[in-house]
Amino acid sequence: MTVYFLGGGNMAAAIVAGMAAEGDWQIHVANRGAEKRAQLAQQFGVAVSEKLPPLGADDILVLAVKPQDMQAALAGVQANGALVLSVAAGLSVATLSRYLGGTRRIIRIMPNTPGRIGLGVAGMFAADGANEADRQAADAIMRTNGSTVWLGDEAQMHAITGISGSGPAYVFYLLNALKEAAQAQGFDEATARSLSLATFKGAVELAAQSGEDFALLQQNVTSKGGTTHEAIETFKTHGVAEAIGAGVAACVARSQQMAQQFDT
Repeated sequence: MTVYFLGGGNMAAAIVAGMAAEGDWQIHVANRGAEKRAQLAQQFGVAVSEKLPPLGADDILVLAVKPQDMQAALAGVQANGALVLSVAAGLSVATLSRYLGGTRRIIRIMPNTPGRIGLGVAGMFAADGANEADRQAADAIMRTNGSTVWLGDEAQMHAITGISGSGPAYVFYLLNALKEAAQAQGFDEATARSLSLATFKGAVELAAQSGEDFALLQQNVTSKGGTTHEAIETFKTHGVAEAIGAGVAACVARSQQMAQQFDT
């Protein structure tokens, strides 16, 4: 069995990195760019080519090209019974099946960028043509990059895109805001960055280890009338939580719009 990647961009490279670190996978990346192919071969020791070679039923094909480029990239590609994994946002099982001549042995995956360091989380949905062994194979691949969450309804792929798929960008946005606030209080950029990173990392690890409700953890460090209370009340006045919820909803809605665009 060979795991073939169609596309060698950042997400493909992240998944390949995790798989290569395990050393138990036979990996082949097809990518149009010669420079990228050489980089992947040198960095991970994987086989590379400009085009996909013929697939077999025991193989796995990972679709890792941009959604808008997928139809063209799959022109002439025959699945030949291979398991197909797609990390392309907005492309439904029905659309992918149409691009691939009708196969339903498809699993959709919504990974995120922390997978580059083995701390990702991937939302996964199996089409009706994928069996339990297919699910286990896909799960094993994505667990090289972190954790997995299986979804029972394909429509939930939009929701997980809005939470964990795009979520790291929200965290980076908040990190940058805290860093800029620290600089406004007189810290140099390096110190502001260090303080922001350490605060986020410590808070996340405390939440993970304690298992307590996030709201309770916040209350535990928010004495009424104290300094933290003033900050939290200001966040409430400015509707920070509501803005985050609205941002997630907008992300989900955009994912739904993209799906409709490609499904037509």
